[in-house]
Amino acid sequence: MTKTTPEGRRHLKSRTKLVHAGRHPFEQYGFINTPIYRGSTVLFPTYADLVRRNARYPYGTVGTPTTEALETAWTEFAGAAGTVLAPSGLAAITLALLTVAGAGDHILVTDSVYRPSRNFCDTVLSRLGITTTYYDPMIGEEIESLVTDKTRLIFLETPGSQSFEVQDVPAIVAVAKKKGIATILDNTWATPFFLPPHEQGVDMAVEAGTKYLSGHSDLLLGLVSANETWYPKLRAMYESFAMCPGPEDVFLALRGMRTLALRLKEAEKQGLAIAEWLSMRKEVQQVLHPAFPSCPGHAIWKRDFLGSSGLFSVILKPCSQAALAAFLDGLTLFGMGYSWGGYESLVIPFDCRGYRTATEWNPAGHALRFSIGLEDPDDLKADLEAGFARLNAAG
Repeated sequence: MTKTTPEGRRHLKSRTKLVHAGRHPFEQYGFINTPIYRGSTVLFPTYADLVRRNARYPYGTVGTPTTEALETAWTEFAGAAGTVLAPSGLAAITLALLTVAGAGDHILVTDSVYRPSRNFCDTVLSRLGITTTYYDPMIGEEIESLVTDKTRLIFLETPGSQSFEVQDVPAIVAVAKKKGIATILDNTWATPFFLPPHEQGVDMAVEAGTKYLSGHSDLLLGLVSANETWYPKLRAMYESFAMCPGPEDVFLALRGMRTLALRLKEAEKQGLAIAEWLSMRKEVQQVLHPAFPSCPGHAIWKRDFLGSSGLFSVILKPCSQAALAAFLDGLTLFGMGYSWGGYESLVIPFDCRGYRTATEWNPAGHALRFSIGLEDPDDLKADLEAGFARLNAAG
């Protein structure tokens, strides 16, 4: 077997890169997977090496062969100049934000943003003297009207992870480049497999590896990839914080990466099947799935994305809280829990009204977010069918 390089793999498809990127079997006695390196202290062979910090890994916080394998693999997959890891998706978001924004700066953040991201902006960034303006996710090129002479960053998330508006990333990026403003994209829903982020022109892309990269709901991890302009600054910020994920989590993420394409395609198929079935239910008012014409920004999704994952929302027709509880409490295959992207199906109720400021969220009925796992679709439909029977009986 001849050794390949990132340059030699440029012409290969994404699913092939997912299998081969970041692997160096012949540097590991032929073993396929990078082993887990645990450790803080690294020994230097001489005084001169110690003084000059002349080592590939001078200390555990700088990295190990395990972390480097995932960083280099993700960099190649995302089409970036470099990647850093973090112990959670939110940690990755905060690291990216702090790489760009400083005291006195103004940032623009989509109103559909992941709620913990919003909390970080409203608390920590506010205390640091950074002001945040939330914008309508469907604003497109009109975002230019919100830019001030202090605006340094636009933070995007597409689609919104609850309300599923699909943003016009190229239009917003064009405004940002014109104004000399950095852009960060939370790309967790699609991953680079369905939306190559740096091809869209963003400076940094954030991924919660906790979700589809893990695929098994058993690790916490975040990744930030950056272009050539921003990667040195991102790396410097990362090393200032020493925001290191655990080595076992990194190893599991590397393992999950090898099957990511297969699991995402199955999640897409399963998610569409259940979303279409739900759209025909008399109890459902609207399905919020980017692949559906009724979803805000569907035309943008069709233009920019290569597929859809298994996460979407539905708006129910009006019913009582007791009826909603009867529907949810009796489900046997859909667990109620936060996060998504694992092999098991999940559902949570949500209400955006308390954390939207630029747009109004006022559906007539209860909202539910579904993460469709790898169970047989017929079994999932039967579980939901029984749930709707309980809902209707409760009134």
